[in-house]
Amino acid sequence: MSKRKMVVNLGLDQQFMEQIKEVASDWEIVSGKDPDQLQQDLKDAEIILHWKKAIEQTVLEHNDQLKWIQTWSAGVNNLPLEALKDKGVSITSANGVHAYPISETIFALMLGLTRKIHAYVRQQQQKQWENADLKLEIHEKTIGVLGVGAIGLETAKIAKAFGMKVLGVRHSGKDADYVDEMYTPDQLADVLPQCDFVVITLPLTDETENLFGAEQFSQMKNSSVLINIGRGPIVKEEELVEALQSGEIAGAGLDVFATEPLPEDSPLWEMENVIVTPHTAGATEHYTERVIQDIFIPNLKDYIEGEKPSKNLVDFDKGY
Repeated sequence: MSKRKMVVNLGLDQQFMEQIKEVASDWEIVSGKDPDQLQQDLKDAEIILHWKKAIEQTVLEHNDQLKWIQTWSAGVNNLPLEALKDKGVSITSANGVHAYPISETIFALMLGLTRKIHAYVRQQQQKQWENADLKLEIHEKTIGVLGVGAIGLETAKIAKAFGMKVLGVRHSGKDADYVDEMYTPDQLADVLPQCDFVVITLPLTDETENLFGAEQFSQMKNSSVLINIGRGPIVKEEELVEALQSGEIAGAGLDVFATEPLPEDSPLWEMENVIVTPHTAGATEHYTERVIQDIFIPNLKDYIEGEKPSKNLVDFDKGY
């Protein structure tokens, strides 16, 4: 009888491979960075660790054994969800891995824009010694956190250290620690006028795509700042540019964009009230450790015992 097969679709350090092998000692475990070299193994793998677009056709057309995919990202909008649902495949995401690095990036962007760090970096390059109209603080301001999951909760926690009022928006409307007032998505128009900072940590779904446009910018304060570390298509980018150029909002810190890499002709590159980062908010020295030890191995232990992996299990109906 052939062994059950797992494909680790990336090059993992030996220490992490050993941890996986210890749990799945009687499995055939194949690993590698090049999907082309894994083609045959992908056709009969029961578990795949790390989804790549390059394996989609092989998996969907030839694999009838697949039961579980562990993604390497928190977002799953790049997966063929409907097709995988039809095949009865469970998907678990890397949600939660990013709470520390992304919340740090959120505050780096907020503080950078508020304390004019971005302007001073430009001035340093030109050897200019100017005030750059520095005057704002984030202490005791109001922050709206759209998407109160692991990242949103950590952001709210840090915000309280600055004495900020925290407004949260989540689908359930359920209260959360460090959030002063919780709202549901249909109450967004009540939230935006109150906020000095609006932070988008939402996943990309049919419900959130194009959620933010001219109407929402008109509801925000002229002095408010938008931070988007969720997904680019949540924001209508052309309408964001117009809001920034007209002064409808004061600035934006953006890690995600409708098209990535951000095209060279995008006005966002050269706008003085914008900080652009290249979709790196979740980068951290502890990424692999957290995915493997905190998510994949606990789920793998359950799976081998005959249970469905439950940690970060994707709800196909919700899209995350």
